[in-house]
Amino acid sequence: MEPMIKEKISMLFQGISSNLSATDPEWVEIVTAFSLKEVPASSRLTEREQMLCILSVLLGCQGMGEYRHMLRVALNKGLEPVAIKETVYQATAYLGIGRVHDFLETTNLIMAQFGISLPLPAQGATHLDSRFEKGLAKQVELFGADMVKRQTDCPPLRRNINRWLVNNCFGDYYTRNGLNNSEREMITFCFLLAQGGCENQLRRHTAGNIGVGNGKEKLYSVVEQCLPYIGYPRSLNAMNIIDEVAKSFENE
Repeated sequence: MEPMIKEKISMLFQGISSNLSATDPEWVEIVTAFSLKEVPASSRLTEREQMLCILSVLLGCQGMGEYRHMLRVALNKGLEPVAIKETVYQATAYLGIGRVHDFLETTNLIMAQFGISLPLPAQGATHLDSRFEKGLAKQVELFGADMVKRQTDCPPLRRNINRWLVNNCFGDYYTRNGLNNSEREMITFCFLLAQGGCENQLRRHTAGNIGVGNGKEKLYSVVEQCLPYIGYPRSLNAMNIIDEVAKSFENE
């Protein structure tokens, strides 16, 4: 590994201990050179966006070990604790409590090691009486006026989950401060991309991303940034979906 790259990686991973450098030095050299040099060098994303994508995709694929490392890298790079916490919180709507709980505890532990005082300032923007109204307004803002029909025209057995999507997914999470619409749609794309088996939802949120200004080129960069952490199959599948959805926008 080039001395300059080795020094940069050492600085980014300050405070991180791992036996892999001793037991598997060749693997470490391959993955660090690829994920921390080659891929970022080709990226159209800002450094902040790169970090948000990496943390989100590691949540999505349940990559706890690498999440611990990259969370430290994100903090060393200056990503705000609020943005990190908002990413973990929003993951709950797409991954579920069972898959997010341990990541939240790990995040708190590492933030404490960095001397970050918890809890962080509150970011909530709704309360019990306003979450539906504000959640629906956010849904309409991102996906169009047809979202209202999901509350009025849906089959009776879908009414609960459609209401919860408004109250909980959008009212409890998307309305919060700390991340903007573009960032929230981007991290949601990463959660879905990393899980696999969520192609219908990935199509919907590809459209949502394009709607908030995360166009085809940017989404390709998002996938490229995520690729080292989730592999080629899911990345290529996501690119096919981006092509499909982007083409539908061109034909409108």
